[in-house]
Amino acid sequence: MKRRIITTGDGSKTIQIEDWDEQYHSKHGAIQEAYHVFIEHGLRLFKNDHIKLLEIGFGTGLNALITFLEAHKQQLKIDYVGVEAFPVSMDEVNQLDYSAQLHANEHQQLFKKMHQSPWEENISISEAFSLLKQQKDFMEISEDDLFNLIYFDAFGARVQPELWTEELFEKMFRALKKDGILVTYAAKGSVRRALQAVGFAVERLPGPPGKREMLRATKK
Repeated sequence: MKRRIITTGDGSKTIQIEDWDEQYHSKHGAIQEAYHVFIEHGLRLFKNDHIKLLEIGFGTGLNALITFLEAHKQQLKIDYVGVEAFPVSMDEVNQLDYSAQLHANEHQQLFKKMHQSPWEENISISEAFSLLKQQKDFMEISEDDLFNLIYFDAFGARVQPELWTEELFEKMFRALKKDGILVTYAAKGSVRRALQAVGFAVERLPGPPGKREMLRATKK
């Protein structure tokens, strides 16, 4: 499928899949969306802690980079697992240039290291941040009672409805520890009902620019 780099509403870039008319991040602002959904309503609930974090859709690495930056501010130690079936190319990573857009040029090589590190190998990015990338289908996830936080950042249900089903959310529920949290940009009623059906307590929260709502689900 044809892919191209586009500039979003906040000036940051993302990848567009033209055949689907779908982007890796919001057209209204890639960086704004990432901070609003995954940091503000997910990571910032944890303070002075060691957490295990699973990202569904490692993609461009934007969420991993901003999580690394925020972890140091919040004095968190993070074991980050990013699952991705179709990795982006280094040419795309270079064009996205997220280090510059986040005013974190000193971490440019670190961001490249995240993408260039071997798959299925736990890599120390810093003393407080480790990264394990797994190249596989999301349905192959089988961990139990392991993660404190899940970033659910799959492509939207319009183009990949199979990623927003009770079957996959059951795997997410099992993978979380008690009181673990899943956050996603999605707000569709069908997504909320699927999360509730597998046992999550679900909150509707104000969405990022361009979206009225988003969802946060907790394993009680």
